[in-house]
Amino acid sequence: MASITVRNLPDEVHRGLKQLAAQNNRSTEAEVRNILSTVVRQRTGGGLGTTLHKLWGNNLGEELKTQRSTDGLREVNFE
Repeated sequence: MASITVRNLPDEVHRGLKQLAAQNNRSTEAEVRNILSTVVRQRTGGGLGTTLHKLWGNNLGEELKTQRSTDGLREVNFE
């Protein structure tokens, strides 16, 4: 995994990050990772669900429903 160093971060921004981290029960580093990941995902088109919706968004309806086969089913006796 890559690492980055952020220099000259204003004190109020650092304090705000620490507060957000505490509110979300995360370390400051984990909070920054979450913020960066969220912003990048939003700007680059989202995650897996967004990608699937873009590819097949209008084709997730009736045409994908299948009839469940009953072939090969047998009764089970639990006694």
